[in-house]
Amino acid sequence: MHTQLVFIKKCLNLMLVLLVGFQMLAQDQTKPKIGLVLSGGGAKGFAHIGVLKVLEEAGVKIDYIGGTSMGAIVGGLYATGYNAKQLDSIFRATNFDELLSDYIPRASKNFYEKRNDELYALVLPFDKFRIGIPDALSKGLYNFNLLSKLTRNVRHITDFNQLPTPFLCIGSNIETGKQVILNKGNLAQAMIISAAFPSLFSPNELNDELLIDGGVTNNYPIDEIKALGADIIIGVDVQNDLLDKKSLNDATRILVQITNLHSIEKMKRNVLKTDIYIKPDIKDYGVISFDLGDEIVKKGEEAAFSVYEKIKALVDENNKYKKPPLHLSTEKLKIQEINCNELKNYTKEYITGKLRFKAGTEITYKQLEKGINNIDATHNFSSIDYYLTPNVTGGDNLNLVLKEEPIKSFLKFGLHYDELFKSAVLVNVTQKKRFFKNDIASLDIVLGDNIRYNFDYYVENGYNFSVGFKSQFNQFNRNVNNSQGNLDFAYLGPNTVNVDFSDITNQVYFQSLFLQRFLLGGGFELKYLKIKSETIANVDPVIDNSNYFSAFGYLKYDTFDDKHFPTKGWYFSGDLHTYLFSSDYTEAFNPYTIMKGDFGGAVTLWNNFTVTIKNEAGFAVGDKSVPFLNFALGGYGFNPINNFRPFNGYDFLSLGGNSYIKATANLDYEFYKNNHVNFSANYANIGDKIFKSVDDWVTIPKYSGYALGYGLETIIGPIEIKHSWSPDHTKGYTWISIGFLF
Repeated sequence: MHTQLVFIKKCLNLMLVLLVGFQMLAQDQTKPKIGLVLSGGGAKGFAHIGVLKVLEEAGVKIDYIGGTSMGAIVGGLYATGYNAKQLDSIFRATNFDELLSDYIPRASKNFYEKRNDELYALVLPFDKFRIGIPDALSKGLYNFNLLSKLTRNVRHITDFNQLPTPFLCIGSNIETGKQVILNKGNLAQAMIISAAFPSLFSPNELNDELLIDGGVTNNYPIDEIKALGADIIIGVDVQNDLLDKKSLNDATRILVQITNLHSIEKMKRNVLKTDIYIKPDIKDYGVISFDLGDEIVKKGEEAAFSVYEKIKALVDENNKYKKPPLHLSTEKLKIQEINCNELKNYTKEYITGKLRFKAGTEITYKQLEKGINNIDATHNFSSIDYYLTPNVTGGDNLNLVLKEEPIKSFLKFGLHYDELFKSAVLVNVTQKKRFFKNDIASLDIVLGDNIRYNFDYYVENGYNFSVGFKSQFNQFNRNVNNSQGNLDFAYLGPNTVNVDFSDITNQVYFQSLFLQRFLLGGGFELKYLKIKSETIANVDPVIDNSNYFSAFGYLKYDTFDDKHFPTKGWYFSGDLHTYLFSSDYTEAFNPYTIMKGDFGGAVTLWNNFTVTIKNEAGFAVGDKSVPFLNFALGGYGFNPINNFRPFNGYDFLSLGGNSYIKATANLDYEFYKNNHVNFSANYANIGDKIFKSVDDWVTIPKYSGYALGYGLETIIGPIEIKHSWSPDHTKGYTWISIGFLF
């Protein structure tokens, strides 16, 4: 009897559970489905986050989401499971300057690419003797990397209806002018396409269609969300109305106006179909007002609270929905396979070498991002897409879709002024894949007070030894203070002589990456050196007119995040030159070797205060060195050639010798974006064979100098002004340097 009662009780409990379940299912089926439509508007789309905060506070559950442009990005991330608070944190942490510029970290560039990006202010395509312009300011890869990482929880979902909240977004076919519904494929790519604002971001190719910002054709996809099954539509409109001619006073507003011309009427019709229409008051903000994100989010909250009663009417007070935060999956990835579309000019080994990881290895998303940036830094690909698919044995397959850059020739320009080489305009012609798949030929012509050139031909072979040829011509005219005997002009008599200096250097070199970090290389060099002075009577004006043949080797390491104003990283450079033969104009040449190296590090202490420490040393080995190739210290802001080095507190080429040791400390404060004030102190011992005796160099520095300066980061490079002085003498020097060094 007891057993029967227990059995009956269990059956009743089961029936009760089933009854409650059926009742909840029936309620869920009768509950109206709520669709959320988010329009595009660039930075004004931050208002969507404010609206989502209020919807969550009210307890509203969103069943479908549709968005365009920034609405697609906010909506897509919300659909993956993030709540409004998390979205707010994500956008606050995003560096939109880097996003808009498609920032490539300096660490992702090889030594050739670092030099290229730190030399030219303007790069233009050059094809069939015609100068072109880039199709956009950015490929959008920085944004794509960020969104791929943020959507890692759903990276294997290719049907957006299977996301935690069903989602779609809109793209525009630039050939046909028709909208394209993006509801399948790679979620990060779909969001990028929908937000590819014309001229700001490059078009994206998908399924043989060339797609741009969905706002061009449909900035408010209400019909598409209704088609998914939404009964009630909450719409957030951050699109501006058409502006009058007085307001069309910059390029961004004109481009937005052109985009709005095609969608404004459709927008007005769609607004009439909206059940709860939310229009934040953001007319005073622009599409790139990312620095005002906090204010725009609050405007979204204010607009949502203005219709709060309507929002509350959608909610059962006894069954409010509370969206939990998304718990992100691990950043670790086990890459089982690396697949890439077939390329004409590059091998799979070349691509894998750039990724710096191989199939079968475990990586993090940070390593994946670095690998993709390494490929992007080559500038050999006009578009880079990737997606992850599950491997049957577990882990992920990395699938790369690369489009080779069709333009092989480029014109590049730069500007510079310093007190040694004076004013200069740099014109460069670069040709890729001229003779071999991986080669680059580059010719710099420097026009100005001192005409110069630099030619470099380089064949990159990845981790194998690469080969190159380099030819440089440098010249300057300078009054040289002879009191220290820096270039062995003492026999000429006067303390100051006017010197014409010219140098032609030709090198054949071989180099390779060592341990994926160090650049190891060597080769042979033929240098022609001519030095003359017309200012001294009764003396041969030609001081040197010799060829020097040498063998050299070098090792370099560089992780500085910025060459001119680093905030972190380390730097090392070591160089050895053995001079074997000379035409010997002075009849005093003996074979000898010069060894030199410098090492430094940068660290940010607090509130944009950065300390950079650098140490240098060099010495000659042999009976007698060539005095005109000795170390010479002094001046600031010039591109160092041979063994000329800057030194605060002294004029150019003021201190000389065949050996030296120098230490520099620099304290830099970025008091406003791209604006720096800094203080430098440097100390040195220099002379002939100072390392022969410990007492000559491990001692109180004989020479010291200090500098106070201001620096501004600009598109043409840093603009710096420094006033330097030394307690060793009464004269101070003010140096001005404008633009990248060359």
